Amino acid sequence: VYVIGAQCTGKTTLVNALEAEYGRKCLETGEPVPQPSVIREVARTVLKEKSFSRDDITDSPARALQLQKHILDAQLEAEETASRETGAQWYICDRSGLDPIVYARVFVGEAAAQDMLAAEAWKQLKTRMKTGVVVLCEAGCSWLVDDGTRLMPKGTEDWMRIDRAFRDLLAGAGISYVVVPKALVSLAERVALVV
Repeated sequence: VYVIGAQCTGKTTLVNALEAEYGRKCLETGEPVPQPSVIREVARTVLKEKSFSRDDITDSPARALQLQKHILDAQLEAEETASRETGAQWYICDRSGLDPIVYARVFVGEAAAQDMLAAEAWKQLKTRMKTGVVVLCEAGCSWLVDDGTRLMPKGTEDWMRIDRAFRDLLAGAGISYVVVPKALVSLAERVALVV
């Protein structure tokens, strides 16, 4: 399961709730429901480990592209590790390999996105996404908050531009997805939509 979308759309909250829901279902049924491994957002780790800041995304196209390529590689490594080492038969991802390509397209340009779409890491990640469940959290929610780390849109139009880039790139890659509408604010209802 891949939970994706623009910043501040409730992705991490939904991932945490899905993790709890699948754990609860296992306890309630008493059946050995295979528990998912959870792949936490790799971008924050890359930002710290590689000494990037959110300003690099908007201030330096070269640094922005370098960052997005690091994130793409880190996502592949995280998914390979989850598949190989945790013993989990499936996993829930907070973000995906498509996310850095979206940000490259929006903040660097189409040529940068095309370069990343041709990368071997993306080819492998795309195959995984096509066989998984992809959940796109729609931008435009009421809880846009600056946490000091995530990139903040300058306004609703910036936010929606990222949302459109996700939809365009998903369609271009032939990846099916389910939308969690921005109007669906109840966490229980968001979980029910995915489960």
